Amino acid sequence: MFRHIKRIAALACVVALVWLGGVIADSARLREDILRLHVVAASDSEEDQAVKLQVRDAILGSLKEGLDQLSSPEEAYQYILSMLPKIEQTANQVLQQAGFTDCATVSLGEEEFPIRYYDTFTLPSGVYQSLRITIGEGEGHNWWCVVFPQLCMGATSEKFTQTASMSNMPDSLTGSLTGDYEIRFWVLDKLGELQNFLHRTSE
Repeated sequence: MFRHIKRIAALACVVALVWLGGVIADSARLREDILRLHVVAASDSEEDQAVKLQVRDAILGSLKEGLDQLSSPEEAYQYILSMLPKIEQTANQVLQQAGFTDCATVSLGEEEFPIRYYDTFTLPSGVYQSLRITIGEGEGHNWWCVVFPQLCMGATSEKFTQTASMSNMPDSLTGSLTGDYEIRFWVLDKLGELQNFLHRTSE
């Protein structure tokens, strides 16, 4: 009887380790395969928040056609890197046309993010590659989304799932982000919080 219990316990440990390994792999994919967009307003005034969204729309519109032709995060990163001057120019044109004197600065690199809820999916905390557009002093509320894969473009869960599948995101990860696997997502978020802590302390 005791030997039987030991076998069951050993099997349970193996299953748990395999499951945890899968979650860690999903966490790594989030960091490696997702490129986020982060637009920071100059302030929380109604005008600054409104122009932030105009900048967002112009940036997404200018990048969409090029990103539609790409199939890997590496290609997307290199494409956006090559587009940084154009992105900054586009953002500043929007600001100028709207009558603002603030300028936008653009950067591409690693950035810490808290957990973020969207209409059809949720992204856990963690350190992600990020295209950041900062308007003026950047003291206002942010707008976050995902520029590659273009997960924020679709308005429905079906569109999100389709886009995620086309970007080779595993079903386990898609299910975690859409709320099907709540425990798995909770672990992903805690791993992301650990990433944020380690990233912060290494600076």
